[in-house]
Amino acid sequence: MGKRSNQRKNVALFDSDDEGSVSSSSTAMSELTVTPETEELYAGDKGLDQCLDALFEKRGSTREKALSLLIDGFANKLQHQFVENKCITLLNQCHNSIKRGSSKEINLASRVIGMLAITVGYEDTAAHEVLEESIVPFSQALKSGSDSLKISSILDCLAVITFVGGSDTEATERSMQIIWQFVNPKLGSNVVASKPNTTILTAAISAWTFLLTTMDGCNLNSKTWQESISYLSNLLDKDDRMLRIAAGEALAVIFEVGNLEKILDEAKGSSDSSMREKVIHLQGLKGKILNQVRNLSAEAGGKGLAKKDLNSQKNLFREILEFLEDGYGPETTIKIGADVLSIATWSQLIQVFLVQIVILCWDLRVACLQLSSPTSLYILSFIDLF
Repeated sequence: MGKRSNQRKNVALFDSDDEGSVSSSSTAMSELTVTPETEELYAGDKGLDQCLDALFEKRGSTREKALSLLIDGFANKLQHQFVENKCITLLNQCHNSIKRGSSKEINLASRVIGMLAITVGYEDTAAHEVLEESIVPFSQALKSGSDSLKISSILDCLAVITFVGGSDTEATERSMQIIWQFVNPKLGSNVVASKPNTTILTAAISAWTFLLTTMDGCNLNSKTWQESISYLSNLLDKDDRMLRIAAGEALAVIFEVGNLEKILDEAKGSSDSSMREKVIHLQGLKGKILNQVRNLSAEAGGKGLAKKDLNSQKNLFREILEFLEDGYGPETTIKIGADVLSIATWSQLIQVFLVQIVILCWDLRVACLQLSSPTSLYILSFIDLF
């Protein structure tokens, strides 16, 4: 094997020199007027209590504004006391918003539930309870409608609360199965009958891959691997570039976590005819994927295609090709405040970048810069690099 050419640039994440602040909701509820004089109030328990009370209102716009203010409250300060006293009540009201709310309200409620799980993350029992209590309302909500924002928000939230509160392999597998039904819908599955659009499909694959990084490949049967590899391979031929990238990352993690090379080597000497057939099939799949990855790593640009997106795809698939052919992982370093993390596996890379996206999307930047806080340490411990 030749010397690896490291193409991934080092990344600064939450640089301590950056003075960026968390954006806040500029519009306040009639019942909860936020002004410069009262803005600080809503970072405390009293303001959050008022927001929680507003979630019982019938008007959807009132609940949406309350959820937005709750998100601001969680983003600007770690709300341990409020969560300790009101965790279940807040969780139940967020579930009610997911059951009856608009797509916007569902998106906001999902973000609050995710923040709630992260806040209590260092208390395993509470985080596990958030997950267990959310499975039924999430499953019911996913059965109805096909709105991209609604479905993607719930799937993202399910991945995060499973990551935080999944206390065992069974809990993680259950969530992965729910998410996989949106990747590859089958007759009788608990999802809407129509095939998901590319936005939902991309979100579902990313969420599923995120949870896969926490799994021990030995705990998943070969049939599961074979079905997922075959389906994801077909997605590499789709027109949507972000979908191809999500599928490529998922395949890289599958080959890494599943340790398929070891399975193939052990099976080659087997006298079982069914095992030999399985080996032949897996070898054929790997050969197909190698060709697809090689083509995507050298894809030429076309009219109307963003050069930046094309370069991102080519760089990613060059790294995947290098991994599949020579076994080199995506080596890089990421700066978090004053600390530097070294990344050497696809699982670590997927975890750290998806946690980064969650943090940025949920406006948790300020909280995470408080590196001495329990939540920050818990978020950083997600990637299992310290």
